Amino acid sequence: MAQPMTTQDLHDKFEPHPDPHDLTAAPDSKDVDYTPHPDDSVPTSAEHSAIITHITNLYSGSASESDMQVYAEKAIYDDPLSYCDTRYKIAGQWYGLPKMFSSLRTLATQVVKDSPDEIIFKLRQEYTPKLTHTPKTIDSLVSLGLDEHGKVRYHKDMWNDKDYSHQGLGKLIKNLNGDHLTKITQPPESL
Repeated sequence: MAQPMTTQDLHDKFEPHPDPHDLTAAPDSKDVDYTPHPDDSVPTSAEHSAIITHITNLYSGSASESDMQVYAEKAIYDDPLSYCDTRYKIAGQWYGLPKMFSSLRTLATQVVKDSPDEIIFKLRQEYTPKLTHTPKTIDSLVSLGLDEHGKVRYHKDMWNDKDYSHQGLGKLIKNLNGDHLTKITQPPESL
């Protein structure tokens, strides 16, 4: 009987390392361009389009159980602020967004890579914090690693052209956020 995959195994084997320059830069430029141009999206299957829709619903504050089912039960979410290693902990992140923001809107996406086990897209998201009511637009590069069942097993959201370090103080803060936010956001236990 095969041993269940540990978080470290999942991280080591499936963490995406997209090359932002290759995927986003203009042909004669060295600059990364995370601005989505939807008309330039590569074609995607209906299944992958549905995954993107579920993910952008979550970015837009849906925090629904049906959207959360896009993730495998043992999955990783990795961004500059958090690192989560189960679907339940990932739900803690998504269920927290509506508590902090009065408005969350996906403004545009552009799929830059689509393969059977990976989807990479540029995302333009508008966040309006409840405290300031001033919208902030953020462009990022989202990589989704998929398992053999078409579930997201690794979700990486890059806000700049540098890949993440998973060491030191940054790792501690990301892990604390990922491990403990569910106590505040209280996603459904069924996830």
